[in-house]
Amino acid sequence: MSIHIGAAVGEVAETVLLPGDPLRAKFIAERYLEEVFCYNQVRGMYGYTGKYNGKRVSVQGSGMGMPSLSIYAHELITC
Repeated sequence: MSIHIGAAVGEVAETVLLPGDPLRAKFIAERYLEEVFCYNQVRGMYGYTGKYNGKRVSVQGSGMGMPSLSIYAHELITC
């Protein structure tokens, strides 16, 4: 997909939650999503996709601060 996100095409859902802490992304995915799989571990920024109430949802750690968040958000939107 991109330099910072190692997902294949179609692995990331249209709806993405972006917690700063990658371990929080892992917690959310394991606790709230069904049929979950990890699509990203690049640089320790975990990304998961699964289903919540039947809807595909992804959870991607974004790191600390706006610069890091802007990189992940940009790559998720444009790729």
